[in-house]
Amino acid sequence: MLPTLLIVEDERATREGLRSALEEDFDVYTAAGKSEALAILKSEPIKVMLTDLRLGGDSGMDLLDAALALPEPPVAIMMTAYGSVDTAVEAMRRGAWHFVTKPLNLDEVEMLLKRALRNRALETENQQLVQQVKKSHKLDRLIGKSAAIKRVSELVQQVAPTRATVLIEGESGTGKEVVAHTLHHLSGRPAAKLVIVHCAALSPQLLESELFGHEKGAFTGAAQRRIGRFEQADGGTLFLDEIGEIDASTQVKLLRVLSERTLERVGSNVPIKVDVRVVAATNKHLKELVARGVFREDLYFRLNVVKIEMPPLRDRREDIVLLANDFLREFAKENERPVKPLSDAALQLLLAYSWPGNVRELRTAIEHGVVMCNDSVIEARHLPQFLDFQGVAAAAPEADSLVSAKMALAAPAEFNLHALETNTIRAALSLAGGNRTHAADLLGVSRRTLQRKLKELGI
Repeated sequence: MLPTLLIVEDERATREGLRSALEEDFDVYTAAGKSEALAILKSEPIKVMLTDLRLGGDSGMDLLDAALALPEPPVAIMMTAYGSVDTAVEAMRRGAWHFVTKPLNLDEVEMLLKRALRNRALETENQQLVQQVKKSHKLDRLIGKSAAIKRVSELVQQVAPTRATVLIEGESGTGKEVVAHTLHHLSGRPAAKLVIVHCAALSPQLLESELFGHEKGAFTGAAQRRIGRFEQADGGTLFLDEIGEIDASTQVKLLRVLSERTLERVGSNVPIKVDVRVVAATNKHLKELVARGVFREDLYFRLNVVKIEMPPLRDRREDIVLLANDFLREFAKENERPVKPLSDAALQLLLAYSWPGNVRELRTAIEHGVVMCNDSVIEARHLPQFLDFQGVAAAAPEADSLVSAKMALAAPAEFNLHALETNTIRAALSLAGGNRTHAADLLGVSRRTLQRKLKELGI
């Protein structure tokens, strides 16, 4: 894959001459002015920019400032027919890597461009080695002590260093993207890139262009060549979120890339080799989509080399407190507040809830609690209203305790042991969303004991 070069020059003849001279060694983009150049810089992974100091009515210095302010700035080399020590110093002071004067010596320009790329590669490698040390404990993001999350951690450690394609299945909010990040950071490719595509957010045509790129003029609105996400992720990892949403045509192209490790941009028949490790995720069961005929079986087998199933939070309740405490620290730091503990009543509310939105929903609840609490401890009243189980909290507004709420909900009109027992068990089942194992935990009895009581009381 050739390194990308953007040439910004208002004189057409010079611009096209540079393109012809350099396109053998670079994937060349061209622009005549600042706005056109910035549009390309924001949409394409440009490695190096060669720009004139004067661009008609625009200033090359202004373009330099804007380009270097981007999240992934290019290496910038300035060129001008009005060179002087002062302008050279000013350009370097603003962050330009080098400065050349016209008339240009093409051999010198080509040498400078290649040196600039080598220099940037060394800087990037240095930074990534430092980051690699920091990321050595990335498994820490898979927080929990439950057997379910331990199985996920063990599987991640086993497959991360390999090239195997991984399919992550699980409900929304269970942490599929966290697993994808962890797989990438433990992959042993320190200089690699993780590229993320949310497949459900794009129409079929846009998704095809996003994944595979397109040539200039491939369709209406394709004013410039576009590098796709597969090419951007070359040497690294491509994370395809919500893979179950892609259409039949894109499935065929994706199958070819996974099978042959080559792709063709939209509007081109030239094969491009890519070295990409694919991690896909879905909140659906792809096997069921295959059975219904909406997902290709051969693509399913290509994606399902290793499957990681993310457990819902309701099946790993022993992890709720650990996750909640981690989110407490995160949001306290983010909002510049001291870390405040959760009260027993607040913890009981968290443990009692069924968490249909899983870890993402728990994260939202903790952020709400951190923001709303002005006391020294986060109480149940500081948590969001969706944790108010069928009006339990409203039944005892004066009590900041789940025990009091239970008593208020369970209290019979008369003190009758049978009625008291029946109402208490019904309250626990209501709090547990019908989950008998969780209801037994709330009542402090075994599931077998609860089953026996349900049978005895006719519940």
